[in-house]
Amino acid sequence: MSPEELYELLRKVQEPKGYFFNKNKEWVLNILNDLLINKQRYGYMSCPCRLAAGDREKDRDIMCPCVYREADVKEYGSCYCNLYVSREWNEGKVENQYVPERRPPEKDFLTSGH
Repeated sequence: MSPEELYELLRKVQEPKGYFFNKNKEWVLNILNDLLINKQRYGYMSCPCRLAAGDREKDRDIMCPCVYREADVKEYGSCYCNLYVSREWNEGKVENQYVPERRPPEKDFLTSGH
């Protein structure tokens, strides 16, 4: 599957839920390509903006769309990666700002010692 094919597939599923791709399509296609690389690497599409443990169970919270997306988009108009955004974010009605990491440090396999 190509990043463009994944784009169309996910767009059809996510837009009715109120999640839109960032209007910067080049950015989106880069993230989608990285998701496809992680799928080849790990067998699942882990968030390319975070360090995956390579263990499906440990990475369940960062499998795209991650469990933090809903709260991030609600509060900031964008997810951590700026992949999924609200309509208002794309229209410039919401300030495009840094989205802080919500994933607890103990989940990060590099800092947790696991």
